Amino acid sequence: MTKLARRQFLKLTGAAAAGVALLGAGCTARPAESSERRQPPDPTSDQAYLAVARGGDPAAITRAAVAALGGIERFVRSDDDVIIKPNICVDYHPPEYAATTNPTVVATLVALCLGAGARRVRVMDTPLGGSTAESAYVVSGIREAARAAGGEMEVMSPVKFAETAIPQGRDIAEWEVYRDVLEADVLINVPIAKHHSLARLSLGCKNLMGTILDPNQFHRNLGQRVADLTSLVRPTLTVVDAVRILTAHGPTGGSLNDVQRVDTVIASHDIVAADAYAATLFHLSGADIAYVKAAAEMGLGTMELGGIKVEEVNV
Repeated sequence: MTKLARRQFLKLTGAAAAGVALLGAGCTARPAESSERRQPPDPTSDQAYLAVARGGDPAAITRAAVAALGGIERFVRSDDDVIIKPNICVDYHPPEYAATTNPTVVATLVALCLGAGARRVRVMDTPLGGSTAESAYVVSGIREAARAAGGEMEVMSPVKFAETAIPQGRDIAEWEVYRDVLEADVLINVPIAKHHSLARLSLGCKNLMGTILDPNQFHRNLGQRVADLTSLVRPTLTVVDAVRILTAHGPTGGSLNDVQRVDTVIASHDIVAADAYAATLFHLSGADIAYVKAAAEMGLGTMELGGIKVEEVNV
């Protein structure tokens, strides 16, 4: 990555010295590890493939969506190391601006995982803009909510990124990816559904860009590169926060006029299906979003919602 990109990342993470980040520079790509992560079993006949819960209480609809999939125990086992990856985009807009994931949704997932016996639950992201990751964690409301639920907030350290092979990549063959994200027993991806000026929408697959260094380079052939990254990271569970959605001027927003209250949470083990359904909230389809279409073409999930069991719950 460029020296400028490293300096910008170090500024956001609050790392003490730029030299620390260079420890992994120039290393050859390490083998991909996501294929070793335990994936949840296929849903049974009484479990939804994709769940959509609606209601005025973000905690209640998060619990309902996960329950419809068979409960958190389908995804998390006793002693698991769990990472929850929300979107903590910036440190200059509080949650009501819909640039960052709803803190109650995140906290509810932390509590569910711990209740299932997880050894630890860490919450982390790489902010896009602002002064430091710590300040973004605070302003988003996620730090306080996650800690109150028993989770840990982790600032993503530059030394934990490593050049990693992407065996299924069609446009990129390797990238610097956060090692812990690949090595955790369970990765729960919790994007907020929002407009994005380049990708059209920022949803589950796009949210995975917070696990890499130098994300600006992804803007070349963005759709395919996001799909390539998805083939490596492969979340165990994707929970799309659509309590509020950002309908314009994303990904950072800035006007409450662009925010729509939808009071919805979407959940699935299939990130492509979750994204395809979330796109319908914006009167689009999965095929309208380049990275969703590319991921489906790579066999990473389905965007054909008519062929899966979708359970809709009103809470």
